[in-house]
Amino acid sequence: MRVIALMNQKGGVGKTTTTVNLGAALAEAGKRVCLIDLDPQAHLTINYGIEPSPDIVSLYNVLVEDRPITEALHQVDTNVWIVPSSIDLAAAEIELVSVMGREQILKKRLEAADFDYDYVLLDCPPSLGLLTLNALSVANEVVVPMLPHFLALQGVGKLLETVLLVSRRMNPGLKVSGIVLTMYDSQTKLSGEVLSDLNSFIDNAKGKALPWANARIFKSKIRRNIKLAESPSFGKTIIKYDPTSNGAFDYRALAKEILAMEGHAVAPGSITAEMRAAPSGQAIAAPGMGDANLNPSASAKPQASESGVTANLNDPSPRAAAPALPLQLSIPSPEAEQAPKAPAPRAKKPPKPKAAMLVSPAEAAKLKAANALPPSTPEPTPTES
Repeated sequence: MRVIALMNQKGGVGKTTTTVNLGAALAEAGKRVCLIDLDPQAHLTINYGIEPSPDIVSLYNVLVEDRPITEALHQVDTNVWIVPSSIDLAAAEIELVSVMGREQILKKRLEAADFDYDYVLLDCPPSLGLLTLNALSVANEVVVPMLPHFLALQGVGKLLETVLLVSRRMNPGLKVSGIVLTMYDSQTKLSGEVLSDLNSFIDNAKGKALPWANARIFKSKIRRNIKLAESPSFGKTIIKYDPTSNGAFDYRALAKEILAMEGHAVAPGSITAEMRAAPSGQAIAAPGMGDANLNPSASAKPQASESGVTANLNDPSPRAAAPALPLQLSIPSPEAEQAPKAPAPRAKKPPKPKAAMLVSPAEAAKLKAANALPPSTPEPTPTES
């Protein structure tokens, strides 16, 4: 069973759309799929025509009231089951604040249930809070839907930092399978630049003990398609609403890439070869972070990244600095900065002229004699005409 978390803390990037339609494409291929809606907005639930109300057993009852997850399962289509969400789920983080092991409640519920599915897709909320941590603790893969925008690149860095911390402390088998670009337009220059930056970032992580070392940029890019926006209003997936549209074609292609990776699935809780090879307590540097130390027992010493930005990931809180992506930013590194020039010497001010001394003619004659000055020519006396 492959448990895939579709997450991105940035909203409006197509997480729910990808979860719904990727699940439908996998089910069309004959796979048994379970969708779990962890978003209090319940858009995944609404997309399948289920009204989120207190009358149905939802994920809130599973997490907070210890209800078995099998009670919340609803079959909505052939080979498709869903665990619905509700607005009450927004209060789960507050109600579970004093519960021990609150980050792994969903994992315990799934382990206690007799789940017989090929794929479990987790639709994460647009945040890095408790609900997202529950998804990461049970998942063995992460798929990141993102827009080909500059700000989305910044969000991916923060997201990958969270995945790294979770993999080191709660779920060693967690890995990033890949990044899928949504609302993609190949004719724009920005899309090409973002794709180039992502490819460089992934290439720099190859062979390193990082959860995204084997990640990929999926070749199947979800193009802009108005049918994808229309289908939820009819309570249908794009496969049912318009099976010949570009949206249906793109999600079928994405499902084929996911299916082709089945041989590389990692069971929850297992340790990858990269993690096993890393010595205990070794500082792992993320691409673009220089020698940033991610070992929580190490001293909190800021490190300068290759881009010249100071970063410190020793702090386990979500405020720690994110791995910097290789963006085309004009940030000079400390080595590239020129040494400050020595200040030019100040020009000396001319000495102030001494005030003239008033002396008598007798004293002036004595001074001339003492300095051996030649006697001055006496002024002619006026003569009477």
